[in-house]
Amino acid sequence: MAVGVFDLFTVGIGPSSSHTVGPMRAGAVFAGELRDAGVLDSVASLRVDLYGSLAATGRGHGTMTATLLGLEGYDPAEILPDQVEERLASIAETGVLNLAGASGEGVEVTYAVEDMILHPLTVLPRHTNGMRFAVSDAQGNVLREATFFSVGGGFIVREGEEDAAREELEESKKELPLPFRTAAELLGRCQSKGLGISDIMFINERASRSEEEIREGLLHIWSVMEACVETSLKREGVLPGGLKVRRRAPDWLERLLKEDKDRNDPKYWQEWVNLIALAVNEENASGGRVVTAPTNGAAGIIPAVLYYALNYAPGMDKATQQDRDDVVVKFLLAAGAVGVLYKEQASISGAEVGCQGEVGSASSMAAAGLAEVMGGTPGQVENAAEIAMEHNLGLTCDPIGGLVQIPCIERNAIAAAKAINAAKMALWGDGTHRVSLDEVIVTMRETGKDMSHKYKETAMGGLAVNVVEC
Repeated sequence: MAVGVFDLFTVGIGPSSSHTVGPMRAGAVFAGELRDAGVLDSVASLRVDLYGSLAATGRGHGTMTATLLGLEGYDPAEILPDQVEERLASIAETGVLNLAGASGEGVEVTYAVEDMILHPLTVLPRHTNGMRFAVSDAQGNVLREATFFSVGGGFIVREGEEDAAREELEESKKELPLPFRTAAELLGRCQSKGLGISDIMFINERASRSEEEIREGLLHIWSVMEACVETSLKREGVLPGGLKVRRRAPDWLERLLKEDKDRNDPKYWQEWVNLIALAVNEENASGGRVVTAPTNGAAGIIPAVLYYALNYAPGMDKATQQDRDDVVVKFLLAAGAVGVLYKEQASISGAEVGCQGEVGSASSMAAAGLAEVMGGTPGQVENAAEIAMEHNLGLTCDPIGGLVQIPCIERNAIAAAKAINAAKMALWGDGTHRVSLDEVIVTMRETGKDMSHKYKETAMGGLAVNVVEC
């Protein structure tokens, strides 16, 4: 299907959409196929191979445990944190995996994290995030095997089906009322129809959902973002993984509530934006429930900028709940439209193009969303998205210890502020500018191709090797 707003904003668990959500989805697909093919009862052994970035940083990113949950049949959008802890504790204690067990039709096999085979220096041709599953019977005969690639944002592609998937994507676009692949095409649609960017996205979404479903779905996405912040602000101590990174969000909230008692002093807007971004990404780093926006590593940017829109944009002090809901829907639709451009023309995978593809694209999407709800013309919205990405070009992905903590958490707060500034700069212009969003997206893609693999989510370069872990 054509990429839509509900593909870019999905509920999952941390700490990484490409390393956690994607592998879990792939595992669940494989388990479901075993069940549907009626071969579960014949399964005696399981083999899982992880390649490239999944193997290099999989432990810090929760890849192995997420894969186990997927093989048990759990969906990242549905599983709750308590279920995660319960199932992983059981597997660790017993060494037994309930293959496809979430459906109630599973089969127990002896398997644990330690049984996974890692190939950190082997990159499969399609993508650096490769994983291969195989099951055999008691005689050692392979019953079924499959290779998947986690291509960023929780999206997965099956080996051998890439061409078919592309063809299906192109066919599905023909069903959209106002399809677009580039920013130029998107702006052309806006001009010919006299509509805003969020309007174009809304019309396309109506091809597969009712207006009520779209609105309710987007408001649900925002409610999960808000719940993520609330949960994070109640947690204290250090983040898991061994780096002993202290949670800052609860302390920051306490200080802010003392200094900005009514939570409406405009001089504290950046502190509140920082707080939201940090809270989301601290929750993500601990494996909590977040919204990929468009990835987990960049999950705090859009919630933080949307918080700014709801609390500091002109007129919001007198807004009704209906008005606020309208802002949420409009913001996410505009941001989603820009996200489609990155998926179509480049990548949102840190393992493929570096952090410019994750934090950069999220900052660009957030800038577009903010400019849209602040009354920007399509040209100004496109300009805001361009400014934000232009100043994230070349951003590397070099997490210390392979954990989505340093520099990832602070990077979300910085990128949120960039998005707000980009929107404000664009709104002070008339929409005309020298560099187009399409040119910047292509530049990001080419920069990612030229970037050394060390700086693409391998923990083999940058801060990951120049900062002592303990």
